[in-house]
Amino acid sequence: MDVKVWMYLAYLAVSIGLTIWVARALSRNGLVFLQDVFADSRLADAVNSLLVVGFYLLNLGYVTVAMKESGPVGDASQALEQLSLKVGLVLLVLGALHFFNVFALGRYRRGRLRQQATHPPLPPVAVLPPQGGPHPAPPAGPNPPAR
Repeated sequence: MDVKVWMYLAYLAVSIGLTIWVARALSRNGLVFLQDVFADSRLADAVNSLLVVGFYLLNLGYVTVAMKESGPVGDASQALEQLSLKVGLVLLVLGALHFFNVFALGRYRRGRLRQQATHPPLPPVAVLPPQGGPHPAPPAGPNPPAR
């Protein structure tokens, strides 16, 4: 077989293996985070499954699109260089997807926590007088002109 074919096979094996490993790790370890984000176990499980499917689709789609090598691959050294470039790009895409998901879910979680907060977002400036009690005296200042 041609060196290029071996490079393609190695690229597919490494990329698919990395994709499966990262998806399982993110799914297993991210479930706790999702349960905190959504405060609902069933919803967190469903979102976790959807994220895994989306992760597989995006990453494996990128792997297949980036597989083509237009230039000739003359020897094993060039094949390894091209393989490392392609696998490195796959890892960068995996990392970018991960950070995007964490960022988006973190923003959603902060918004949900802000809505559930029982205290005002800013400290109070003054204290209101009790309802139905004595009325406060008018503020001191110049007297209005007499008519």
